[in-house]
Amino acid sequence: MHEFKYIKGRLYCEDVKVEDLAKRFGSPLYVYSYHTIIDHYLKLKNAFSSIKPLIAYSVKANSNLAVLKALVDKGAGLDIVSGGELYRAIQVRCPMNRIVYASVGKTEREIEEAVRRKILFLNVESLQELESINRISKRLNTITRVAIRVNPDIEPKTHRYITTGRLTNKFGIDFKSAYQILMLRRALPNVKISGLHIHIGSQITDASPYSAAISKMVDFIERLRKKGIELEYLNIGGGLGIIYNHETPQTAQRFAKRISPLLKRSGLKIILEPGRFIVGQAGILVTEVLYTKSTPKKKFVIVDAGMNDLIRPALYDAYHQIFPLEIKGANPRRTEKVDVVGPICESADFFAKERRMPKVKSGDYLAVMSAGAYGFTMSSNYNSRPRIAEVMVVKDNVFLIRKREVYADIVRNEIIPAFLLGL
Repeated sequence: MHEFKYIKGRLYCEDVKVEDLAKRFGSPLYVYSYHTIIDHYLKLKNAFSSIKPLIAYSVKANSNLAVLKALVDKGAGLDIVSGGELYRAIQVRCPMNRIVYASVGKTEREIEEAVRRKILFLNVESLQELESINRISKRLNTITRVAIRVNPDIEPKTHRYITTGRLTNKFGIDFKSAYQILMLRRALPNVKISGLHIHIGSQITDASPYSAAISKMVDFIERLRKKGIELEYLNIGGGLGIIYNHETPQTAQRFAKRISPLLKRSGLKIILEPGRFIVGQAGILVTEVLYTKSTPKKKFVIVDAGMNDLIRPALYDAYHQIFPLEIKGANPRRTEKVDVVGPICESADFFAKERRMPKVKSGDYLAVMSAGAYGFTMSSNYNSRPRIAEVMVVKDNVFLIRKREVYADIVRNEIIPAFLLGL
């Protein structure tokens, strides 16, 4: 469930009319529902209450400081993948023992900062990375906790670009290599291998791939125990899917019921890393219709948002429902087939193709739904377009949580060499 609903033909976010937000803050605009974010976090927390996992929200899904602070204040940890995300975690005062750090390519500087901060652990993706962590930790005269990211070679039944648990993907370490590393762990005295980590993909709507991956992990853990290797944590990653169109994803309760017995069998503390599940349906992208254009082949609805604001349709051919902010007229069911496109100079700049929608005209506003995850966080300044504003709605209160960029922001860090200025 989410807090976006029609009241008397007008779309509301919680208790605020979305059109009023567009007029106040401008278009395009990201709008987030605070209560949807917290509700989805608590759904997972309650579903898994019998095993009390650390729920480490995946920062990459939506990294706005207000979103992070809201979740950290409710007890969430943070799953980070870069030095910049660690910086964000520090800004919202996330306890260091609730931060886990993935990424297949951590730099020495990033590793050193994480080691100095004494986060819960780094998820190690290669032997060379583990050796780097050991070397840096030795230099800093400390012992760093790590988890080995295992690639379970599981087909997650999702888009090939967001599959992460096959041996053809760049992520993690195969079981054989992970076993060899664990058997040689005493050769690396400045790291403590505290757990195992998996992440099989994103937008997964079926529990079966998780069950298969976790079963492999539990068997591996039991094998390690027989060799005298005791671990503390099992991190099962994230990737829970949401509804974008006609998907039928598992609820938190059904997911927990399916995999909790396996997790209990592991005998370890559990970590979950949800991102999209928490914020995906909590956000929308509001955009204004600039023009409509008919050709012999198609009708286009041209809006002021572009692929630089929401790249998922261009990148993944992803589907987002699109609704007008106001349902007008005596026959709101009257529709037409259109392509909804943006102003970017790319043919991939679209939000919908051959989509049946109510008729709209210049000046109308549209809501691109389920845009809270991998929306603003993947946005850019392509075509020298300023990145857009973000607002958070809490009941009938509205908070600007990111200012809209201006043109000066786009060139702020650029330098014209003196020789080009004739100096």
